[in-house]
Amino acid sequence: MSSIEINQLTKSFDGKKVLDNVSLQIYHGEFVVVLGPSGCGKTTLLRTIAGFEPIDEGNIKIGGNTVSTPERHLPPEQRQLAIVFQNYALWPHMSVEENVAYSLKVNGVNAFERAQRTACALEQVGLSEFGNRRPADLSGGQRQRVALARCLVAQPSVVLLDEPLANLDVHLRAAMEEEFAQFHRHTAATLLYITHDQHEAMAIADRVVVMNAGKIMQFATPQTLYLEPANEMVARFIDDGRIIEVENIRPRGHGMADVMLFGTEYRLRASPEQQAAGRGKVCVHASSLRVARNDEQGFGARIKRIIYRGGYSQLDVEPDGNASQPLALHLANVSGLAVGDSLWLTLNDGWVIPD
Repeated sequence: MSSIEINQLTKSFDGKKVLDNVSLQIYHGEFVVVLGPSGCGKTTLLRTIAGFEPIDEGNIKIGGNTVSTPERHLPPEQRQLAIVFQNYALWPHMSVEENVAYSLKVNGVNAFERAQRTACALEQVGLSEFGNRRPADLSGGQRQRVALARCLVAQPSVVLLDEPLANLDVHLRAAMEEEFAQFHRHTAATLLYITHDQHEAMAIADRVVVMNAGKIMQFATPQTLYLEPANEMVARFIDDGRIIEVENIRPRGHGMADVMLFGTEYRLRASPEQQAAGRGKVCVHASSLRVARNDEQGFGARIKRIIYRGGYSQLDVEPDGNASQPLALHLANVSGLAVGDSLWLTLNDGWVIPD
């Protein structure tokens, strides 16, 4: 088994807490992405799991075995895991084949088995014809595939990935997302993947850890993070969610509640534990808004900016009388619309943020 269990983990540098009472249970074979803004502690979390950093409080278990406590620190080479770095960490003087086979050679695997496993790993990442090349002769995407092949050949049970796509352009990143999904299917390993790119995280993860200021904000599936953010930070961070203040929250059961928003009553999604409240906040996304018919309930807004996005345009709007709560919506056709025009809008959806 290759589960990762983290209990009340705390890590400080120069008296400043970088990880603050972090607890996570990652299941065997799960693909988990740690997501958050720069400086939130996600890379430090990976380094403590890898064994590069000792911990101040709590404990870390891998496959049920305790590898880190304040009193006991198992070194990285004894943790039976593999790491894919942002900079690939390839030996420049070795060929692709030699880079992939290196860990097997160090561990005393015989030449015949080494060659077989190396060839198989290169075939799985589509680099069978590149075995004799040096890393300098490869593109960024190909170098990342070499790093993946090096993991595959070692047959690890746990793989840690530290922003592995950060140095690639947008087109290569999209292609490599599928490479990582295939890598997960081939290895059946437990993957912990660090990134600051939420679109990357949402595309590949079974579950996502959202971190901020060294704390876990929410640990859930991508769908839950989008539809049911646990707090205001997650709501704003995921897909540029917008926060609107509402009044007179009245739970209606079955995960719904009535609210007054910009003077209009709406029935929106809410936690089953949602309590009645005089004031609160809801999260809406661009897909939650649409242009209303004249006979529909809604609210007025003025267009502040129109941004062409290819297949649609994003309209940044300012609700009438609520300039401090800007919103956005997507429209396929904006012909006839201009900055300064007024629109009549309504909500398709929204989520009452739990207290």
